[in-house]
Amino acid sequence: MSYRVERAAFSYGLRDASFELAHSGLVAVAGPNGAGKSTLLGIMAGLRHPYMGSCVYGEREVRDWRRRDFARRVAFLPQMFRLEFPFTAEQVVLMGRTPFGGGWFESPDDFQFAESAMRVTDTLIFRERDFRSLSGGERQRVVLASALAQRPETLLLDEPTTFLDLKHQISMYRLLAELAREGILIVSVTHDLNLALQFADRVLVLEQGRIAADGAPAEALTPHLIDRVFGVRASIYQGRLHYEG
Repeated sequence: MSYRVERAAFSYGLRDASFELAHSGLVAVAGPNGAGKSTLLGIMAGLRHPYMGSCVYGEREVRDWRRRDFARRVAFLPQMFRLEFPFTAEQVVLMGRTPFGGGWFESPDDFQFAESAMRVTDTLIFRERDFRSLSGGERQRVVLASALAQRPETLLLDEPTTFLDLKHQISMYRLLAELAREGILIVSVTHDLNLALQFADRVLVLEQGRIAADGAPAEALTPHLIDRVFGVRASIYQGRLHYEG
């Protein structure tokens, strides 16, 4: 197992979460606002302390990992990424190579991994542009490229499609699904249940800080659960949710 979470809780947002994740696959984390999704992801990323219960990655408690070693294995993509300095998009992507740095300058491998990550995220076209001048969606794709340049074995994403148009939302999840098939574990918080249904291998649904459902998308996202957790009546037809008035 890659992650083993047992009765994880935090001072706010998360009460009692237990589950195990394999070394690969695309796992969508869904739930209404305030359900604990971002808090859970923050604990898994080693960014929320102190947490209660246990969150083990690779047979070691997350809080016990050396930060540099953990960052070589786990990449985290926040919902918001602010940068006040005049870095180019390519320089931002190269920041993903920081856990592997051994000196003041980037290595040929660093540039190779950065270019590859920008190619798959469709960001090479503005590699020389000031990151601050990019649109929200463009920034999100650059930050994803930075995470991919890290060459992680696990990728944690907090609502990665927030600023993306429909084309790039679908493109993003197609890319994530492909990376998962290649052997990466991807855990992605999402509000779009149809994206979860279409692309995820597994869905965790949070309700008031607890796991309300856990399983294959069609098994976890039932009309009854959606009505109870999200307060929306829906039906599933041809693999897609259809919301009722």
